[in-house]
Amino acid sequence: MSSEWPLVPLEALADEVTVGFVGTMADQYVDAGIPFLRSLNIEPFAVKKTDLKFISPEFHAKLKKSALRSGDVAIVRTGKPGTCAVIPESLGEANCSDLVLVRCGPRLRPEFFSYWVNAAAVNHIAANLVGAVQQHFNVSAAKRMLVACPTLAEQDNLVELIGGMNDRINLLRETNATLEAIAQALFKSWFVDFDPVRAKMEGRAPEGMDEATAALFPDALEEAELGWVPKGWRVLPIGDAVEATGGATPDTKNAAYWTPAIHCWTTPKDLSGIAAPVLLDTERKLSDQGLAKIGSGLLPVGTLLLSSRAPIGYLAIAHVPLAINQGYIAIPPGGLLPPLYMLYWCRQNMDFIKARANGSTFMEISKKAFRPIPALIPPAQIVNSFAEAAGALFDRLVENEKQAQTLSTLRDTLLPRLISGQLRLTGAMAEIEKAAA
Repeated sequence: MSSEWPLVPLEALADEVTVGFVGTMADQYVDAGIPFLRSLNIEPFAVKKTDLKFISPEFHAKLKKSALRSGDVAIVRTGKPGTCAVIPESLGEANCSDLVLVRCGPRLRPEFFSYWVNAAAVNHIAANLVGAVQQHFNVSAAKRMLVACPTLAEQDNLVELIGGMNDRINLLRETNATLEAIAQALFKSWFVDFDPVRAKMEGRAPEGMDEATAALFPDALEEAELGWVPKGWRVLPIGDAVEATGGATPDTKNAAYWTPAIHCWTTPKDLSGIAAPVLLDTERKLSDQGLAKIGSGLLPVGTLLLSSRAPIGYLAIAHVPLAINQGYIAIPPGGLLPPLYMLYWCRQNMDFIKARANGSTFMEISKKAFRPIPALIPPAQIVNSFAEAAGALFDRLVENEKQAQTLSTLRDTLLPRLISGQLRLTGAMAEIEKAAA
């Protein structure tokens, strides 16, 4: 990328450029200990702390070269080369696998450098990937990377602006994680642990609900196919409680099926990177002719999407009308159990769903295997009460995710111009204010 600021090789700006531990790790992981980061933990602008592995303090002491410090910049070498984030203070005592590690010198702020890598170094990284089987980005290529070098004051101003946007995005998504956890806990309390029923059996008022809602629950359990369940609740094959439908892929070589691009059409790839279980748009769209090739047609807003292969278990509620490919089981509104209820039911029963999968090339849960899964069917009034309570949480989640995506798009639009010096901060602030209006 061209820059209004001088371009300097990274090796002249960094105190150190090295690589994380390269070697077999499977027998070194422990349940708790020193966090050990892998490529999947590094996302643009942030370190993902879910799916962290841990190693013992003794093994950590042996891996001095790959020990992390807060402020280190980690660049992914393989899988998603070039993805970059700064190690936060909370991971100041940690270690890592096959990552390029950069310790910036006094002329380069770590956050500014991470923005440069994510927004401006794409061509350099793509041109310097090596390896026949699995391409990777190595230390020598990182050292040769040309990096914009404005004054520290200019770097700090840019970091403050972009960092503020990132903080807002992170806060929205942390809030959404809390909202999801509350809804899932409510589902488990009502429909797995049967807390309201057990409270009434013990002569107590169920917690966290009004008298009218509490009155909907029975005060006894009875034995059924799924074990002890609330008295009067039914057990049915899930296929008798909801519609489970699939999709198709029109011929990708026939342009008439894809142009003009009118109707949203989704594959599980659309769900692979979403931060919340809501789908607001799709990567590809169909023409009217293409839509006519899919038997399930255009599914309505509110449809639950469950990826049925490669991998099994992605979940999202569609917030646009859409068609689906063959990699989904879709559950539209209209059944005994609404899609929002089914979202949390699928989460609660995912291990059981995956256990029904089979396949020689890749594992898949077919509609034929999905439909017979036994499900507990509460009375409609209780289901509706849950849908109302969870729906209020989910509506907030959707609005938060829309805001986060708007901010992310704006950040990703502004950052390449900001990081190169082609757009100054006053201009960026004007664009941010315009977008917020």
